[in-house]
Amino acid sequence: MGRVRYRSRIMYGANLSYDRLTKYLSYLIDLGLIEEVERGDHVVYRLTEKGLQFLSEFRKVEKFSRAFGIEI
Repeated sequence: MGRVRYRSRIMYGANLSYDRLTKYLSYLIDLGLIEEVERGDHVVYRLTEKGLQFLSEFRKVEKFSRAFGIEI
């Protein structure tokens, strides 16, 4: 599976408020792109197989768009 991240690390790295982060995490979980995993007394998030596939395809689109001078 994908790389594991703590909620606070995601929040600070993405420069999001706690409320906005919670909304986005719920949305990504509903889409099946990430999953919530309990690690001892912590909850962490990781990409699912579907999330890894999406990221791979997104990177292809991003590379293709850059070739035409389009920034996404």
